[in-house]
Amino acid sequence: MRRWRWWRWVVCASGWVALVYVFFLAFVTLVSLTNSSLTRPYTPPAEVVGARGTWGWASRRLGRGARLPWCQPLRWRDPPGPVSALVSFPGSGNTWIRYLLQQVTGYYSGSVYKDYALMKNGFPAESVSNGSVIVVKTHEWGPEMRKGFTRAILLIRDPYLAIQAEFNRQSGGHIGHAQPDKYMRDGGRSWERFVTNKALAWMNTTVDWLKFEGPLHLIFYEDLLDNLPEEMRRILEFLDLGVSESNFDCMMRHLDGIYKRRKRPLSFDPFTPKLRALVDRCKQMVERAVRELLAGGDVSVVWNNMNSLNFTLPPHKPVVR
Repeated sequence: MRRWRWWRWVVCASGWVALVYVFFLAFVTLVSLTNSSLTRPYTPPAEVVGARGTWGWASRRLGRGARLPWCQPLRWRDPPGPVSALVSFPGSGNTWIRYLLQQVTGYYSGSVYKDYALMKNGFPAESVSNGSVIVVKTHEWGPEMRKGFTRAILLIRDPYLAIQAEFNRQSGGHIGHAQPDKYMRDGGRSWERFVTNKALAWMNTTVDWLKFEGPLHLIFYEDLLDNLPEEMRRILEFLDLGVSESNFDCMMRHLDGIYKRRKRPLSFDPFTPKLRALVDRCKQMVERAVRELLAGGDVSVVWNNMNSLNFTLPPHKPVVR
């Protein structure tokens, strides 16, 4: 009998302990919810990301973004201006130029794409492609794309560096790098196909936009690195925009956005002699087209002569972002 009473006491005591523990957890949870952000007034995403150009929402989620200062609040162009294309092959510095223009002018820049990473971190006007933004990013080419713009800025970068930058983006994101073994996948055949396709796309994009019939401004990425202030003033003059010296100086103090990829040189040359021969031929065609344009000639002649050098011009496929 005593043994039975002892077990009853143990069971009852355990039940009371469990009940007290459950009530304690409920109390702690209630206090936590009362003090948490769940009880704060809801702030719509549009107000947080902001038509005012304040990136507090993104900054709290990105370590590097938290250190990104903006020269001025961003706004739409009102009234809208001409629809201006900012054209480049991927990996040529398009996002950097957009960032600099937003800094110095205070206007949003748009895009024909909807890159959610960019949208949340400094470029909320992704997918806007009208005159309410200062420029519209595009990597596309062809007459249908060109006819949608009043004027165009064509950014050209050395194809070796642009192709490798795009390979890094596709393999490691906006600021990441492709691991060395990516170049060796399938015995190097994947990399060879990538370079072949991208070298031709680099040439096609550039030569096609050199045929643009409206006002066209050429920028070479390497010139931006050598003399950024002068090149940026030329861009602003082309866009017919005046800016204050204080905003220009602010832009020059904050040149790097959150998407600057750190340099990480490879210990080997990924471009085989065969690939270098192809890329060099593409460079020669673009250089010839640029000279033709600057001399007042017809770039279409260069375009029509591409097949004579046994170039295979693949059908254009939209760039996937």
